[in-house]
Formats: sequence, structure tokens, C-alpha cells
Amino acid sequence: MSERVLEVPDLSLVVLVGASGSGKSTFAAQHFGPFEVVSSDHCRGLVADDVNDQAATSDAFDVLHHIAGVRLRRGNLTVVDATNVQSDARRQLVALAREHDVLPVAVVLDLPERVCLERNAARPDRDFGAHVVKRHRDALRRSLRSLRREGFRTVHVLSSVEEMAAARVVRTPLRSDLRGDHGPFDVIGDVHGCRSELETLLGELGYAVTRDERGRPVDAAHPEGRRAVFLGDLVDRGPDTPGVLRLAMGMVEAGHALAVPGNHEAKLVRALDGRDVSVTHGLETTLAQIAAIEDDDERRAFRERVRAFADGLVSHLVLDGGKLVVAHAGLRESYHNRASGRVRSFALYGDTTGESDEFGLPVRLDWARDYRGSATVLYGHVPTPELEWVNGTLCLDTGVVFGGRLSALRWPERETVQVPAEAVHYEPVRPLVAEQPVRDDDDLALTDVVSVDGQGRGVETRLAGRVAVAAEQAAGALEVMSRFAVDPHLLWYLPATMAPAGGWAEAPDLLEHPQGAFEAYRKVGVTDLLCEEKHMGSRAVVLVARSREGLRPWSSAGGVVHTRTGRSFFGEELTVALLDGVRAAAERAGLWDELCGSPSSAAREEQWLLLDAELLPWSAKAEELLRGQYAAVGAAARAALPAAVVVLEQAAARGQDVGALLERTRRREVDAAAFTEAYRRYVWPTGVGEGRLDGVRLAPFQVLAAGTGGGAGTFGDRDHGWHLAVADRLVEADPQLFRTTRRLRVDAADAASCGAGTTWWTELTGAAGQWGEGMVVKPFAGAALRGPKGVVQPGMKVRGAEYLRLVYGPGYTRDLERLKQRQLGRKRSLALREHALGVESLARLADGEPLWRVHEAVFAVLALESEPVDPRL
Repeated sequence: MSERVLEVPDLSLVVLVGASGSGKSTFAAQHFGPFEVVSSDHCRGLVADDVNDQAATSDAFDVLHHIAGVRLRRGNLTVVDATNVQSDARRQLVALAREHDVLPVAVVLDLPERVCLERNAARPDRDFGAHVVKRHRDALRRSLRSLRREGFRTVHVLSSVEEMAAARVVRTPLRSDLRGDHGPFDVIGDVHGCRSELETLLGELGYAVTRDERGRPVDAAHPEGRRAVFLGDLVDRGPDTPGVLRLAMGMVEAGHALAVPGNHEAKLVRALDGRDVSVTHGLETTLAQIAAIEDDDERRAFRERVRAFADGLVSHLVLDGGKLVVAHAGLRESYHNRASGRVRSFALYGDTTGESDEFGLPVRLDWARDYRGSATVLYGHVPTPELEWVNGTLCLDTGVVFGGRLSALRWPERETVQVPAEAVHYEPVRPLVAEQPVRDDDDLALTDVVSVDGQGRGVETRLAGRVAVAAEQAAGALEVMSRFAVDPHLLWYLPATMAPAGGWAEAPDLLEHPQGAFEAYRKVGVTDLLCEEKHMGSRAVVLVARSREGLRPWSSAGGVVHTRTGRSFFGEELTVALLDGVRAAAERAGLWDELCGSPSSAAREEQWLLLDAELLPWSAKAEELLRGQYAAVGAAARAALPAAVVVLEQAAARGQDVGALLERTRRREVDAAAFTEAYRRYVWPTGVGEGRLDGVRLAPFQVLAAGTGGGAGTFGDRDHGWHLAVADRLVEADPQLFRTTRRLRVDAADAASCGAGTTWWTELTGAAGQWGEGMVVKPFAGAALRGPKGVVQPGMKVRGAEYLRLVYGPGYTRDLERLKQRQLGRKRSLALREHALGVESLARLADGEPLWRVHEAVFAVLALESEPVDPRL
């Protein structure tokens, strides 16, 4: 038997229909992946521990429908393996497909009853009688003719074992799926019968028009292979709809253009079919112009050609790897590359309330205001006098037929081209005036960061792709940001967490060791490293304007100084004093014009710098923590342990067997003393309590961004040596306020260089280095997250043995074997994702994107901080 091809859309719900014993599970296993198939038997096993427990059928199908629904929502082809011979069972599955806007496909295994009985007899778990198979077969036979009426777009019927063996499932992309077509394109807005303006626009775009023997335009081609994309509403209202159609259809047929239908084409098709439609809103002009074609045969052929062309257009197109979506009235993200009646309706008519305005036109909801998709959506439908990007969407209908302009957008260049209307061809029902912008770029909305369906959100990043944020994480972050953070208009960046290095086999008494970091980077092919002194302070992000007036009205201090969670370090008075010192030092160091560009004198006060830094001492921010936790533990230990040692020594002198306990208590006393010394090293007196900055130091180590007014630039392409050199200039300009960050460059491929790095760390964390916290090891060139051999951490902290007492407790060194089993994978994953989000927020800032787009990434960093990761890591 020749091969039997069964076409199945890439994204669809495939429903297997067949009696027990017809081979549905075998067929599914042969033609689909194991995760694509959802079996009713398997679901019975999940809920009842028995695949044959018919009493669990209702619960099993609840599970089956839930799993299938989740898969379809996520865009995965799903196969339902169940008998599905009852119309009610199929009805529920068709409804599920419609709910997720995918096509339902029926694959019917209509095998002879004899075959089904023989197969069941060979299976010991199928002990039900032949009457069950007969009942299934009877129900199936009654259903065959009604499957298409039930809503199945495609029905494949296999009637024999031979046909099943010869079957081959071929997955076909949806007609809307042109992701493999990368253009370039010229996307053209609503033409509405304005043939002359269309010719002019095509000429401006570089197309050469081809004419027939009567001088009518019938094609247009671009010498560089570009193609036009028509956004629908080619017809109605204008002076020459037949001319527009002749040109557009010729371009599409020649492969020089693509097109999607508009609501006016949909109405024209119904009119050409003789259906009862209201001949208004310009349809009357189109029908009259077609009727004016003198030659009967030409007129008849033209009508048939127009009807076939317009009726054959697919509702929307997804192009250029999914980066571009075109639809006449726009399309929300959940409808991209989906197929259903409501997807087509949205693409043709937009999102409407069902009501009419005072002009008798539909009241439309502004879907673009809430759009958050990664694809750019180009559309028309609603005429607007000016082109305006809204959340990655652009309406290209600029009302040419009403005396406005005909507009196009070059893709991927994103350049617009427009030509003016030659006349007012049709008086608009509603005046063509600019609507008030629905949202300023700086307006923030709850839905920017919290999903409306409770499913969480994802943020697309340049470095790490899509970073998921769970709904419960967003809820906690929202609490912090709404109640405690600085003004969100100035919250442009939050620093990422950092993973610690592991230990080293040759230093078993240390939990973290430089060689652990060197080896980790060496494994992924990164050997040029920079070791930076890790200050015992608090992470601080400093946004400072050249003038106190520069960031009004959101700050009267000319900037903010905030923590890793977006909270202000100080009250307004101390913030003003600290920022005054930073801006004065930047002035003396000559950084303003160098980093921000040389503006006009009027724009100088709008220059700003964004710095990543450590604010010292630790006690300047963590005084309550020191008093309530560290100092309290130390004081209790100093009071209790010496007395306990005395008592135990007296007991030992009396001959009691307390030697082991006495030794442990003495060690605990020594550990407690070391713990107290550890936290005292990171505390020094400041004037913060009296409203002064005496004793406060700032140690900057990275220039995050700089700009003037609305323009910004980032410095992620500069190596860490450059960033620290800029920081050194600030130290030189004001050594009382700024502290230098010591560093050492290390070659991880050179043992001597690694040894020097280890020695330097030992000195930093020992008495010679005043028991410093440790160091951070980074790729010298900066982190791209991908190295020659794998994923690259943006940095690894290597903390000193004495500092780790503050993290793991006074006596942690006697628990090293257990602590060395700590799981670092989750922390490293978190560090990578947060770093990618930080880079993304800065990139969006530099690209001039709306503030809410910057906040998506900033908020996600804060949300990820609630992940269940050991805070001591």
C-alpha cells in the first residue's frame, strides 16, 4: 500500500478516536513524542494507581483536560489518547482547542471489530467483554459523518491495519507562520482605493512599477529584493479600488508582496457572494467601480479573482523569526500564530466593546496600551494623523483617503516613509484628529510587573533569553517597591546577587578559596581575571545629576543613593550632602563631559551618572543588625562562657568526668572572642546618627551608565580595568569621601599567577590586610555569560575565614565537612539571571525605551530575591 500522509498543524490538538483495541496508543507512540501524548489510561493511573479503574474516569479526564490545556497555552502540540467515541467527550476537547485558539484535528482509527477484539484478548489487563468494543464501534460509526460539524478542521480516517502501517504524520506550519521569512519588508498601511498615492509611495520605497498594455499598474518589484506587506483595507472609499487591487494582487501573485485582509475586504467578499450586507462606509464606491468595468467577461473574471484573493488571505502573519507580526487591526500576544474565529475577528476588527460611539462607529478598546509582547506589531484599521509607537506597536493607517497620508515602515530598519494624499477622497464620519496619548512613557502600571492571570511573567533579556518571574515572587517585590523604595522614576537599576567560590582540596580548612574561583573560570575557557578587594560595606547604587535641579521633579537632591532592594540609604539631608560630594568630585575629575558628552550650556544641569559602589562602613546601614544580633550574641557569649569554664574547671578538680565538655566550652569561648573581633573590625564611628557624613566612605567600582536628559549610554563593553580607573579619579579628586578598590590581575592558566592571587587574598583577609572581607574574582573583559566552553559567572566572591564567622556562626570551622556540601547551583543560577536583568534594564534605558520597560527588568531582579536560596551563600 502506498504511503498515507496525514497533515497535522504544528500547533494543534490532535484527538485520537477509536474503539478499545484499535491501536491508538501504539499509533501515538510511533508518530508523536512521549511528552506530546496525554493518555486517559495514564491519567487514571495518576489519580487511582490503576489504569483500568473506571470509577476514576471523571477525575482522570479532569487531569487530562488540565494537562492538555497547559500544553496548548504554552504553544505545544498535544495529542489526546482516549477512545473519544462519544460526542460529548469530543465536544469538550473541541472547546478546549477553541479556548486556546488552536485547530482541533481528529485521527480516526476505524479498524474492524475483529481486529480490536483479537488485540484485547492478547492483553491480560483488558478483561472486559466483547460488548464494550461493539458499543465503541457503533458509537464511532454514528460519529464519522458529524466530526466536521462538531468543529474538527481536519479529519483523517484509517480503516485498516494496512492503512495504519502506511500512515506518516507530517507537521505543517500554520498559514500565518512565516517566521522563516526574514524580509526585508516594506509594510504599508490602509490604502482604501488610493491607487495614485500607492504608486507614489512604492516609488519612494524604490519599487519599479510594471504596467499592462493599457498602462495600468499590475506589479511592482524592488531591485534589492525587498517585498511589500499590505495591512489590509486596500478597498473602498477611494477613487480607484480596482486599480489598487490589480496592483496589489499582481505583486502578491508575483511574490513581490504579502498581504493580510482588512475588515473591508471581509465585507467585500460577502457582498460578492451575494450575501445581505450593508452597502455603506465605502463599499458602495467599490461595487460601483467594479460594475463600471465595461467588458462583461473582464468584469466577471475580475470579480472572481478579487473574491478568491481576498477570501484566501490569512488573518495575520508572523515574520522574521517571530520578531514581526502584521495584522489589520493589531493582535494581542496570546493570539500570535494561533488560529480560531476570535483570532481572525480580533485581527480584522480589533478589540471592541460591542457598543457604538456618537458617530455610529464601534467603540474600540486600546489593546496596544496593554501590549507587552516581544514581537513588534504593525497594524492599521483606525486612522491616526501621526505615527506613534506604543509599547512596540505602530499603527500605519494615517488616513490617506480622508486627506491624510499613506504610510509605510521599512523593516528591519524601522524607518517610516510617507506620501501626502492628493485630495480628500472621502469625508470621514469621525474627524481625523489626534487622540490624546493613552499613556506617557513615564507612567507606571501594576500590570507591567504583575500578571493579570496569576501565571507570573517573563522578561526577555539580551544575555539570557526569557527570565521567568513567578506570581508569588512578584507579590513580595511589589510590597517592597511600593512601600519602601525610592521614587520609581529614578530606580533604573538593581545590582545582581553574587555566588561564592567553592573550596580547594589542598586547603581543607577553608570553606572558600581563590583557587576554587580560578578553576571554575578556567573550566569555561576564561583565564584573564581581575581580583577586586571586597569592601565590608553595603552595596549602593548612586544616581547623581550635575546639578541639584537635574532630576526634578522626582528628586530635590539631584539624585538618589539606594540599596540593593531600592531603599534610600539616608534621609534627605544626608543624601543631599553625599550627592553634593559626588558631583563635586566628578567635576574635579573631569568626568561629566567625558562620560555624558559635551552638551550645550543649557543642558549641562541635565547630565547624570549612574555608579555601582560599596558604602562604608557596614555599620552606617546595618547598625540595628549589629546591635540586635551580632553584638547581642557576642555579649551573651562573653558573659556566659567564661563563667561556664570556671564552673567546669572546678568540677574537673573535684574529679568529675567533664573533660570533654570543658574542652568544647573552652573552644566555644575562643570562637566567641573571634566572632566579636570579626564584627568589630567592620565598624567605625560615623556622624550619621547626628546628621553628618563624617566617617562615611564610598568605594565605586563600575560606571553603569551616563547621559544627558533623555539620552543615555552604558559602558558594559568596557573592561573592569577601565571602570576602576574612573573610580581612581574620583578617589584622587576627594580622598576623604572615596575609597580605592585594590585589585590584582590574574592569569588563571598560569600557576604562578594563581599563586600570587592566592597570596594577595591571604594578605587581604589576614592581619596584614586588617582582616578584610575577601575579594571578588571577575572576567577582566566583563561578563557575556557565555565563554568558549560554557556559562560564565559575572563574578565570584571569595570570603575570608574570619569574616565567614559572621555568616555561619562563631564555631563554623568545626562544621566544615557539612558546609562544603552546600548546594551552590541555585545561587549561581540566580546570579546569572539577575545579572542578565541588570544588563537588560541598562540597555533599555540607553535605547530610550519607556520607563515601564526599564522597570520590567528592575522589578524582576527584586522579585527573584525572594527565591528560596540560602541567604548565607
